[in-house]
This record gives sequence, C-alpha cells and structure tokens, in this order.
Amino acid sequence: MEASTIVPDPRRWHALALVCVAFFMVVLDVAIVNVALPSIQTDLEISQDTLQWIVTAYSLAFGGFLLLGGRAADLFGRRRVFMVGMVLFTGGSLACALANSGTALIIFRAIQGFGGAIVSPATLAIISAAFRHGGAERNKAFGIWGGVAGSGAAAGVLLGGVLVEYLGWEWIFLVNVPVGIAIFALAPWLISEGRVEGADRRVDPLAAVLVTAGLVSFVYAMSEAPDAGWLSGQTFLFTAIAVVLIAVFLWRELRTDAPLVPLWIFRLRPVTVANAVGALLGGAIFGGFFLLTLYMQQVLGYSALEAGVAFLATAGTTIPAAAISQALVTRMGVKPVMTTGLFLMTFSYLWFTQLPADGTFWTNLFIPYLASGFGLAFIFIPLSLAALTVVEDRISGISSGLLNTSQQIGGALGVAIMATISTTHTETLLGEGKPPGEALTSGFNWAFWVAAGFMLSGALITILVLRNRDVPTHEGAAVAGPAG
Repeated sequence: MEASTIVPDPRRWHALALVCVAFFMVVLDVAIVNVALPSIQTDLEISQDTLQWIVTAYSLAFGGFLLLGGRAADLFGRRRVFMVGMVLFTGGSLACALANSGTALIIFRAIQGFGGAIVSPATLAIISAAFRHGGAERNKAFGIWGGVAGSGAAAGVLLGGVLVEYLGWEWIFLVNVPVGIAIFALAPWLISEGRVEGADRRVDPLAAVLVTAGLVSFVYAMSEAPDAGWLSGQTFLFTAIAVVLIAVFLWRELRTDAPLVPLWIFRLRPVTVANAVGALLGGAIFGGFFLLTLYMQQVLGYSALEAGVAFLATAGTTIPAAAISQALVTRMGVKPVMTTGLFLMTFSYLWFTQLPADGTFWTNLFIPYLASGFGLAFIFIPLSLAALTVVEDRISGISSGLLNTSQQIGGALGVAIMATISTTHTETLLGEGKPPGEALTSGFNWAFWVAAGFMLSGALITILVLRNRDVPTHEGAAVAGPAG
C-alpha cells in the first residue's frame, strides 16, 4: 500500500503518550536504583558484593532479552506483547518493594528487567506502526519519544533521590505499580494490535536461547570486569562463551528460513550506522552518568537529592530540545542533526576531562550538562528514524530490539572500561600520596576521555558512512525489504 493511501490511526497520539510513559518507567529504572543502594544495603543487611547484583540482575535480563522481545512483538502483536511486558515489569516492581532479603530483591529485579526487555522494543514498534504514513508527523512522534528516552536516565537520579530522601527506598519500585496498572488498563483502548498479517510465525527456540545466553554472558563479563580484572579467567571465560554462542546463533540464522533476526537488515546502511552509533552512545551515557554521580557525591559532597537536582540541567533541556531536533530533521534530514548532537556530546565529555576537585555546579557542570541535554535530543531522534524508517513494518519490532540491544551492550562495555580506568588511575595516585578528592577526580578525568572518544567516533561514522538521502524524512517515505 502506498504511504499516501494509508489512513492515519485516529488514536495514534494517545497511543504515543501511553507507550512513552511506559518507556520512561523502563529507562528510569536503569538509573533510579543507584541512589537507593546505600539505604537498601543498610535495611536488608546486604554485603557489598551482593549489592551490585541489584543493578546487574536488571541489566542482564534487560540486555539479554531485548531481541527476543522485539521479535515477539512482530510475530504475536505489538499491543499484546506490550501488555505482557507491562504485567511482568509492574509485578516485578511490586515484588521488589516487598522483598525482605537481598536474594529475593535480586530475583525480582531480574523479572523487572525481563519485563522491560519486552516493553522497550514494543514501544518503538507501536510508534512506527501508528505513524507509518511518515513525514513531519512521524518525525514529531519520534521527537517526543526521543525527549523521553534522553531525559529518562537523568530524571531517574532526581526522582530516586527525592523518593529515598522522603519516603524510603521501597518507593522507587512502588511508584511503578499504579502507573503500570493504568497503562495496562488503557492499552486495549488506545493501542492498535499491530500484528503483521500473513507473517511466518515460526520461532526457532534454540536461536532464541543462543542469542539470549550469549548476550547475558557478555553483559555479565563486562559488568564484572572492573572487579574481577580484564585479564582474569572469569572475564575471559564469559567473554569466550558469549562469542561462541553468538557465532553459533549467526551460523544458525544464516541457514534457516525463519530467522529470529533477519541478517539482511544489516545491508541497510542507516540500520548499521544507527546500531554502531547506538552502542557508542550507550557506552558514553551509562559510563558518564555513573561517574558524574560519583563525582558529585564523593568529591563535591552532594547528597543523593542534590546530585539528582543537578541532573535537571540535562533532563530538563532534553525534552524542549527534542522539539527543535524533530523540526530540524524534517527540514534538513537525519545526518546533519545526528552529527551535531554527537559533536555536542563530544564537547561535554571533553569538558568533563578538566573537572577540578574543588569544582562547583555553575562553573564546572552547568554548561556541559546543558550541552548534553541538547546533544541527547539531537541524537536519539535521528537515531530512531535511521533504525526504523527504512525497514518494513513487519520487522520494526526486531529493528527496535536491535537498537536497544546495541545501546545496552555498549552501556555495559562503557561502564566497565570507564570504571576500570578511573579506579586504576585513582589507586595509583593514592599510592603516590595524593589527597583522596584529587585522586578520585583525576581518575574520573581520565575515564571521560574514553566517553569523548566514543562520541567522536560516532560522529565520524555518521559523517563517513551515512548519506542524508538514505533516511527519507518526508511524507510518503518508502521502506526497504530484503532486496533493499
């Protein structure tokens, strides 16, 4: 069917609002738990080694099941899969709040992450299907989604600080419950099913197991590398397992007529660029927010609430900047807007390489926080358009899952690399007798060079590989299939 003959879904804007709220919750929960960890440790009497698993369990399940969640949305209906994901995420959140031991909390965090892995790719697929007529309206929809995506992690630190400070750590999970119930109740009324008629609904369970186990193994190896050591037997073993599992998965995908991930999708230049840039962006953001939170609390002496409020300069800027980004994408195309965003992020991280031990918010953090708010909006929107605009509706879920997976894998790798560099350099300086604040700051400075390198690499890939005409952003944009 030609794009010009497609009748727009009359509920599309309501559906957009609903799935954006759901996605905001999922993104929020990646970051919100960090500020609550000291309270959780005291309350549940958890050891330091066990404590990190509260974060790792979520990221393992979330990163590992994204591809499966994306494919399920394409095969069984986006609304149906979205609602199943919301049940798991909301139920997991309630169970986390009621957990009375560290072990129980870790298990329920994994369930929560699994639900998030189902919800996340379904949201983008629902938006892509609801606005499949393309043009400025679709760009605007992705602009709204991009504002939510870019501000979610920063807002998580703020909201987590407020909830922990005034209500207790349980509320970082309880707050999801009424919102999740409302989303589940409204979904049948506001979201079209989105099931692709006539599609081959066979699923290769072995392929699903292989790719999920491979991704989980890799995320685990990267998450544990700073503590276990990059050259340790544990890191090598789990990385090797991941490589073997993914290799077998790819070999199997090439030989089946019902692949979990249609590998021809990587012949589409925008999809390949979007996933490469998404991985680099994930590395910079995950690692950057992690280190900035430590800098503000361990060096500048901020409370969890004060650190959260400081991130408002980024979170509060991303949403209005998203409106500018989508307008520029419609007028200029994907490539120049995404390149601008990547250079803004490079600028911010280069600034962070010069942070002093006696810094202040207005002098040392406000400007790069503001620039990164614009940068995130200028990246997320064209990135999403590049990943989804050129693919057929029947595989928009798996394309969304791929993009989210790239960001999660990049995030795990980014945190591991940046934390290792920071910790190693800090320990060296402490051994030389440097004051703790100065040693910590210098370690953070070194790590931010990595984040700046990630963003500069993303800009160069965009400039050298992507062509502006590769991603049509006008009305009636066409999509590509296997022969594209």
